[in-house]
Amino acid sequence: MIRMLSVFGVIGIGLLGSYLALAQNAAQTPAPTPPMTFFLTSEGTGKGADLGGLAGADAHCQMLAATANAGNRTWRAYLSTQGPNAVHARDRIGRGPWHNARGVLIGQNVDEMHGMLHRFTPMTVLDQAGRMIPGGGYAPNRHDVLTGSNLDGRGFPAGDDMTCNNWTSSTTGKAKVGHHDRAAWNSAHDSQGCSQQQLRNSGGDGLFYCFAAQ
Repeated sequence: MIRMLSVFGVIGIGLLGSYLALAQNAAQTPAPTPPMTFFLTSEGTGKGADLGGLAGADAHCQMLAATANAGNRTWRAYLSTQGPNAVHARDRIGRGPWHNARGVLIGQNVDEMHGMLHRFTPMTVLDQAGRMIPGGGYAPNRHDVLTGSNLDGRGFPAGDDMTCNNWTSSTTGKAKVGHHDRAAWNSAHDSQGCSQQQLRNSGGDGLFYCFAAQ
């Protein structure tokens, strides 16, 4: 009887040791990095704010995402339009959450992202390859981001052009831009115009935000 108890004791200790080893290995295994579902374009289309409309902007997002092996998701540009059938940027990007190319959380949901607790900083707003975009204090400064939106992510009423003719003009009009390195990430000021040079003159380069619509 004593020998049987000893055997069972050895088995129990062995099982306990195996369990503890598994638990330790599980604790040491890092959680997988979330996939990229947000980025700031590394470059614009090269035609100022003429992005080819929303469809052209979405295609640009999709193309850049594919270069980072993230083309299997449906990407949407964070842009609003004006006039008949106007579209609000906040309604184009899904529900969240969104993570940058390094797996860092950018926003849990649309409301958080447009509130005081948003997570946009120069260190978190990265391009599709995980690189920082030069902001204020750098030369060139590229912190102006095309949005055509107000602070809550909605477009402006028809009238005063804030979207370079709904992202089809590089000659006339202007655009509302945000600053990726400041609190007003989506609505900071008006651009000088819609051409590539006019966007650069005010601290931009025709860049815009891309979100994986989930």
